[in-house]
Amino acid sequence: MASSSGSGSSGSLSAALAAAAAGGGATEEELRALMEQRRAKRMLSNRESARRSRMRKQRHLDDLTAQAAHLRRENAHVAAALGLTAQGLLAVDAENAVLRTQAAELAARLASLNDIIACVSNTNAAAAAAAAGAAVAVSITAAAAAAASASSDPFLAFDGAAAIDDLLRSCPEMSFPLC
Repeated sequence: MASSSGSGSSGSLSAALAAAAAGGGATEEELRALMEQRRAKRMLSNRESARRSRMRKQRHLDDLTAQAAHLRRENAHVAAALGLTAQGLLAVDAENAVLRTQAAELAARLASLNDIIACVSNTNAAAAAAAAGAAVAVSITAAAAAAASASSDPFLAFDGAAAIDDLLRSCPEMSFPLC
C-alpha cells in the first residue's frame, strides 16, 4: 500500500520495512505505527493540496466574474454610444432630405428664371427687329396714352401693364405657377 502512494516517502518506507525484516529488531507494531504515520502525513499533504487547488479555482472564478462584470459595463457603454450615433444619423438623414428638397426647389426656380431670361432676350431681339416700324408703334402708343389720360382710371394710364402682358403672351411655352 505504501509503494502505490506515489509520494517520495514510499521509498524510505520500503527501506524501513526491508531493514526491519533484515534486522528483525522492529516489531510489527512499530511498522504499523510507522505506516500509519506515513499515511496520516500523506492524507494531510493531500488535504493541503486540495485546499490550494480549491483556492486557485476560487481565484480563477473571481477573476472570471470580475472580467464578466467589466465586459458588461463596456458593452453598456458601447450600446449607449451606438444609440447616440444612430440618433445622430437620423438627424443628419432628416437634414439631408430637407436640403435635397430645397436644392430641387432652387433648381426649378433657376430653370424658370433662365426661361424668363431667354424669353426676355427673344422679346428684345424681336423688339430690335421691330425698331424699323417704330414710328407706327409710337403713334399707336401715343394714341393709347392719350386715351388713357382722358380716362379717369389711374391703372389704365400705366404703360408697363401692357408691356408685361405682351411679354407673357409672346412666350406661350412658359407657364407661371400661381403662388
